[in-house]
Amino acid sequence: MMKAAQWDPVQQKVVVNEVHMPTPGPGQFLVKLASASLCHSDLMSMALPHQKPVTIGHEGAGYIQKIDLAAKNKGFKVGDAIGFTYIVDFCNECEGCAVHSNHCLVKKSRVHGFDEPGLLAEYATVDAHSCILLPEQLPAETASPMFCAGITAFHCVDSCELKPGQWLVIIGCGGLGQLACQYAKAMGFKVVGVDINDDILSTVKSQGADAVFNSRTNNNYVEEAKAFMDRGPNKGADAVAVFSAADAAYRSAPPLVKIGGLIMVVGLPANGVTFDALDIARGTYRVKGDSTGIPSRMKKAIDFTVKHNIRPEVDIYKNLDAVNGMVERMKKGEIAKRQLVQFA
Repeated sequence: MMKAAQWDPVQQKVVVNEVHMPTPGPGQFLVKLASASLCHSDLMSMALPHQKPVTIGHEGAGYIQKIDLAAKNKGFKVGDAIGFTYIVDFCNECEGCAVHSNHCLVKKSRVHGFDEPGLLAEYATVDAHSCILLPEQLPAETASPMFCAGITAFHCVDSCELKPGQWLVIIGCGGLGQLACQYAKAMGFKVVGVDINDDILSTVKSQGADAVFNSRTNNNYVEEAKAFMDRGPNKGADAVAVFSAADAAYRSAPPLVKIGGLIMVVGLPANGVTFDALDIARGTYRVKGDSTGIPSRMKKAIDFTVKHNIRPEVDIYKNLDAVNGMVERMKKGEIAKRQLVQFA
């Protein structure tokens, strides 16, 4: 048996339960979690119509405890420190998997914390081909935010098609946006941060943002941001990346991007996103999206992270009993950093 933080649909809160320890299936590892962290997407899981308690969490890192026979000779051994994506049961070979592991055309892939037990637990099973060895500079005890937030932030900034010296506006400067700012500055881009929380804006400014604007309290932030970039009349940023899941955040993106610039879709509003079809048709702006991507993309992200010493801002908790409070603060918008449980 092991302990797991589970969303209880009857009590409408997270409780810590004793559950059966999982057994690795074909091609899988059993992992002892060293750290697991909370993500805004976990709120989406808890909003689903669950009939029984479900273990939440899809950001994790830990140590290999057992290796299934079919996962041997993959370059891993018991005791290795690893990070991993949040998808299990995918072939990693088909046309769908070449786009995203959740598009597997051969197997019915599942997502930790949604239709697969999550990672806010003492142990979990993961597919061997979803894993990467952790470098010494990225210890498993603090690495969990990298395996959703960090990799997503890197891919999204890297996919903005920018050159050093160009402008990126980051809308939504919470944990994910803060990582994006660090990556963008390390890539040589100029950054404007937009958020509704002054404390969060202060953090992203300390991480290197060239300017920050509060879109809730400053009615002229669009004009002021454009003026700060000083690129001529009505010319906005080369790219705008929306890391917030708020509808208002997406409405604010088109006015901030230059003609022909890129809007990067990252945050996931409950009702989806809407852009003006005429603007897209005539090239006023382009729309693109990115996420954690596929396992083969992880190494580039992790190598860059280590090279530039990029780290998320984290609040660390020492046991699963803290998770319900973490969730409640996230629901209230009170969290300015990644929230991480560190296992003994």
